[in-house]
Amino acid sequence: MSECGCGVKGADTVAVVCKRYGGDKRYLVPILHDLQDELGYLSADVMETVAEQLSTTAAKVHGVATFYTLFYTKPHGKNIVRICDSPPCHLEGSSSIRKAITDAIGISPGETTEDGLFTFEVVSCMGLCGVAPAIMVNDDVYGNLKPDSIPSILSKYKDGE
Repeated sequence: MSECGCGVKGADTVAVVCKRYGGDKRYLVPILHDLQDELGYLSADVMETVAEQLSTTAAKVHGVATFYTLFYTKPHGKNIVRICDSPPCHLEGSSSIRKAITDAIGISPGETTEDGLFTFEVVSCMGLCGVAPAIMVNDDVYGNLKPDSIPSILSKYKDGE
């Protein structure tokens, strides 16, 4: 298995994490969370190795990893920008916020900047209807947004704050 970019062999990491949970496939979700925390994302090789370690199918592991939106199956940026597109956020102008984000960081939803600084995602609801339209950058919430507020919000993350 290839190096994950973090100096740790992915297969070795999978073995350690699966052993932590007794090799029990009932703990697939927490195993995948731990692996993503350690490796950054869940590659196809990692998912196949998890399947082998847990005596299950790669299809089962892949199905779980792709069902939950907070699992990544490809590398993602240092900063995750999520825009809420629930009906309240949509009615309050999330489409103009989406455009402002694209203009500010140069990518569309579902993409990661070439420098690996940002990944942009659309989510169906963040439970922030009272401050619609809203975004999250990593774990930071921003609400009652206007398009002109986006560049200053995102610049904080460009500068590493």
